[in-house]
Amino acid sequence: MGFRIENDSIGAKKVPKDAYYGVQTLRGAENFKITGLNIKKVFIESLAQVKKAAAQTNNEAGILSDNIKNCIVEACDEIISGNMLEEFITDPVQGGAGTSINMNANEVIANRALEILGYEKGNYNIINPNDHVNMCQSTNDVIPTTGKITTYKMMIKCIEQLENLYKELNLKAVEFYDVIKIGRTQMQDAVPIRLGQEFNAYSEVIKRDINRLKKIKESLLIINLGGTAVGTGINTDKRYFFRVVPNLAVITGLNLIQAKNLIDATQNLDCFVETSSVIKTCAVNLSKIANDLRFMSSGPRAGLNEINLPSVQNGSSIMPGKVNPVIPEVINQIAFNIVGNDVTITMAAEAGQLELNPFQPIIFFKLFQSIETLTNGIKTFVDNCIRGITVNKARCKQLVDNSVGIVTAISPYVGYKTAAKIAKIAINTGESISRVILENGILNRSDLSNVLNPIKMTEPGIMVKLANNK
Repeated sequence: MGFRIENDSIGAKKVPKDAYYGVQTLRGAENFKITGLNIKKVFIESLAQVKKAAAQTNNEAGILSDNIKNCIVEACDEIISGNMLEEFITDPVQGGAGTSINMNANEVIANRALEILGYEKGNYNIINPNDHVNMCQSTNDVIPTTGKITTYKMMIKCIEQLENLYKELNLKAVEFYDVIKIGRTQMQDAVPIRLGQEFNAYSEVIKRDINRLKKIKESLLIINLGGTAVGTGINTDKRYFFRVVPNLAVITGLNLIQAKNLIDATQNLDCFVETSSVIKTCAVNLSKIANDLRFMSSGPRAGLNEINLPSVQNGSSIMPGKVNPVIPEVINQIAFNIVGNDVTITMAAEAGQLELNPFQPIIFFKLFQSIETLTNGIKTFVDNCIRGITVNKARCKQLVDNSVGIVTAISPYVGYKTAAKIAKIAINTGESISRVILENGILNRSDLSNVLNPIKMTEPGIMVKLANNK
C-alpha cells in the first residue's frame, strides 16, 4: 500500500494513498481510540446532507463555482446512498466538539470530488476540505445540526415501535377483559382486578410515552446552522445565512427551522437533555411493565403462575426444563443502561463553558445508544413476549378465592373493625374469607354472593349500593 504526504497546521503526515480521508481525520483516529466503534451510519448520512445543503447554498450565493459545487454534491449523494462509509474512521467519542468527524466528512467529500474532477486525492489546491467543503460552516454549527437531524430520524423508528406495542397491549386488554385476578399493592394481596384492566393501564402509560416523544421530537427541528463558530455567523455570506436551512429542509424532507438566537442554540444543549429525559421515562415505564410480567409469570409451580410468557430459549445450563423470562429481563437491562446514559448526557450538557459545549460527542454517543437499544428492545418485547402471553384462568380464580384482600369489599357493609377481625381469623386458620363470614353469621349466603361478586369488585359503585342496604 502506497502513501501520499498531506500537511496540516501541525505538520506533514503519511496518509494511505487510496484513502478518501486525509491528515486531520487520521490524527483524530489515532488520538481517539476510545470505544472501538464506528460513527453511526445515519449520522454520517445526515452529515453529508448538511454538507450538500451548504455547497448548494454557497453556489446560489455566488461564492462557490458550479463545477466544484456539482462535484461536492455528487460526493455527498454517494455518501447519503451508503457509499464510502468505511472511510469514516474516527471514534464516536472524541475531543474537540466533533471537529474530527467534521473534518473526516470534509476530507472524504473533497477527495471524492477531486476524483470526480479527474484529479488525484490530496490535491487540495483544486478542492479544499476547509475552504470549499466547509465553506461558511464551523464544527460548532454543523455537528449540533447533524446530531439533531440524526436524533429526529432515530426517534421516528422508536415511535413506530412504541405504537406497535401500544396496539398489542390493547389487544391483550381486550383478550383478558373478563379474567379476574387478585391485585397487589406493596407485593401483598390487595383487591380483585381484571387482567384486562392491568394491560389497559400498560397501554395508557405507553400512549403517554408516545405523546411525549412526538412532542420533544419537534424541538429537534430547531437548528443552529449558519451560526458558525459561536452563533454570530462569522465568515458566512448573508445569502448563505438565510438560505442554508431552507435548502437543508428540502434535502432532508424535515421542517427544519433556524434558531432565532443562534448564540443560545450554539452554546446550550438542553434539547438533548430533555430528549434523553423523555427516553429515560419511557424506558422506566417499560421496565416496570417487564417487572410485572416477570412477577405474574413466576413459577410455574412455586410462584404466582397467573400468566405464561412465551418460551423462547432454555433458561439454565444445569436445571433441565427451566425457562426464564429473558425478554422482560433484557428490557430491564436496557432501562438500567438508559438511566446511566441519561446521567452522562445531563452532566455533559451541564459541563459546557461560555459559547460552546465541547462534550457533544459523548452526548450523541449515549443518546443514540439509548434510542437504538430502546427501539430494538421494544421490537423484541412485542415480537417475542407480549404477543404470546397467555393466562391461567383457573390459577387466577384460585388466588382470588383464597385471598384475604377481598375482605375490603365487606368493610363498607360490616365496618372496618369487623372486616379486620374477619381477615385475621382467615389468616390464622387458613380458611377463606367467605367461609369465615358464613360460619360466624356475619352475612347470609345471598348477601355475601352479591358483595363478593368478582366483576362488581373491579368497578366503582359497590359502596353506594351497600350503604343503601343499611
